[in-house]
Amino acid sequence: MSWNDYYRRRDALDAVIQHATRNPGGGLPFDEVPGVSEIFSGPDELLAALHYRWTLKLTARVDMALAEADRDSSIDRVEAVTEAWHKAADENSALRAILDTNSDRVGGTFGRAVRAEQRMLALTAGLAEITEPDEEITRVGVAFNALLHSVPQRPARRRNPVEQLLRRLVPSA
Repeated sequence: MSWNDYYRRRDALDAVIQHATRNPGGGLPFDEVPGVSEIFSGPDELLAALHYRWTLKLTARVDMALAEADRDSSIDRVEAVTEAWHKAADENSALRAILDTNSDRVGGTFGRAVRAEQRMLALTAGLAEITEPDEEITRVGVAFNALLHSVPQRPARRRNPVEQLLRRLVPSA
């Protein structure tokens, strides 16, 4: 892929997300956005590219949340991953809406990407171990993903400054 191809794909993905922002609930705008059908071979390839963009946003949030959880033993990994998912979903609501609307497409590249995301969520939240079979990790990830979609985001827990200082000075506080 040349840089020109990269920028064309990026611009097409941006246009699809902008279209979804202006037309919520409109489904996958494969034919409605000019140039998309020339760049992507079909809806599955477009969905896979959109999911890849989501994965980049999500993994960045999850990595930051897990780094925070590693520094502060009072932070639960499940809560950290849940909060990271909700932040990424809030920041990319149109992208998330497209993916959620098309979540019934379980085959092809998009389906494999969704299952990989589910496994990643289960593993990073500590709900599954890497030594378990992929089917089991995916099953746990599907359940966790369903919870992420059904539970509204809780407001961030506010800590008072004294508590924060004590946590830094005394790791067990």
